[in-house]
Amino acid sequence: MPNSTSKVREPKMKSTTFTYWQDGNYFLGYLNDYPDYHTQGKSKEELVSNLKDMLKDMESGEIPYIRKVEKLVLAD
Repeated sequence: MPNSTSKVREPKMKSTTFTYWQDGNYFLGYLNDYPDYHTQGKSKEELVSNLKDMLKDMESGEIPYIRKVEKLVLAD
Protein backbone atom coordinates (compact mmCIF):
# COMPACT_ATOMS: atom_id res chain seq x y z
CA MET A 1 0.00 0.00 0.00
CA PRO A 2 1.50 3.41 -0.99
CA ASN A 3 2.45 5.75 1.78
CA SER A 4 0.17 8.82 1.73
CA THR A 5 3.12 11.04 2.63
CA SER A 6 5.31 9.84 -0.24
CA LYS A 7 6.07 12.43 -2.90
CA VAL A 8 4.87 12.02 -6.46
CA ARG A 9 7.69 12.60 -8.93
CA GLU A 10 6.91 15.48 -11.23
CA PRO A 11 8.40 15.27 -14.73
CA LYS A 12 11.39 17.56 -15.19
CA MET A 13 10.75 20.43 -17.56
CA LYS A 14 13.54 21.43 -19.90
CA SER A 15 13.78 24.27 -22.33
CA THR A 16 15.69 25.18 -25.44
CA THR A 17 15.76 28.16 -27.76
CA PHE A 18 14.59 28.36 -31.33
CA THR A 19 14.65 30.86 -34.18
CA TYR A 20 11.62 31.39 -36.40
CA TRP A 21 10.27 33.68 -39.07
CA GLN A 22 7.19 33.96 -41.23
CA ASP A 23 7.46 33.50 -44.99
CA GLY A 24 4.12 34.06 -46.67
CA ASN A 25 1.56 31.81 -45.02
CA TYR A 26 4.11 29.58 -43.24
CA PHE A 27 6.18 29.83 -40.09
CA LEU A 28 9.68 28.39 -40.52
CA GLY A 29 12.23 27.74 -37.84
CA TYR A 30 14.97 25.67 -36.28
CA LEU A 31 16.30 24.77 -32.85
CA ASN A 32 19.30 26.99 -32.09
CA ASP A 33 21.32 23.94 -30.98
CA TYR A 34 20.63 22.31 -34.37
CA PRO A 35 20.67 25.10 -37.00
CA ASP A 36 21.01 22.68 -39.93
CA TYR A 37 17.57 21.15 -39.34
CA HIS A 38 14.60 23.32 -40.28
CA THR A 39 10.87 22.68 -40.06
CA GLN A 40 7.70 24.62 -40.75
CA GLY A 41 4.06 25.03 -39.77
CA LYS A 42 0.96 26.85 -40.94
CA SER A 43 0.86 28.60 -37.54
CA LYS A 44 3.41 29.37 -34.86
CA GLU A 45 1.75 26.75 -32.65
CA GLU A 46 2.15 24.10 -35.36
CA LEU A 47 5.79 25.12 -35.86
CA VAL A 48 6.47 24.75 -32.12
CA SER A 49 4.81 21.32 -32.14
CA ASN A 50 6.94 20.26 -35.12
CA LEU A 51 10.10 21.54 -33.40
CA LYS A 52 9.25 19.48 -30.29
CA ASP A 53 8.70 16.37 -32.45
CA MET A 54 11.97 16.98 -34.27
CA LEU A 55 13.89 17.34 -30.98
CA LYS A 56 12.35 14.10 -29.70
CA ASP A 57 13.44 12.30 -32.89
CA MET A 58 16.95 13.73 -32.61
CA GLU A 59 17.33 12.75 -28.96
CA SER A 60 16.03 9.23 -29.63
CA GLY A 61 18.67 8.65 -32.33
CA GLU A 62 16.03 8.32 -35.06
CA ILE A 63 17.77 11.03 -37.09
CA PRO A 64 21.37 9.96 -37.82
CA TYR A 65 24.52 12.11 -38.13
CA ILE A 66 23.23 15.13 -36.25
CA ARG A 67 25.52 18.15 -36.27
CA LYS A 68 25.35 20.26 -33.12
CA VAL A 69 26.69 23.70 -32.23
CA GLU A 70 28.47 24.03 -28.90
CA LYS A 71 30.59 26.68 -27.20
CA LEU A 72 34.33 26.01 -26.84
CA VAL A 73 35.90 27.65 -23.79
CA LEU A 74 39.56 28.60 -24.16
CA ALA A 75 42.02 29.77 -21.52
CA ASP A 76 43.81 33.05 -22.16
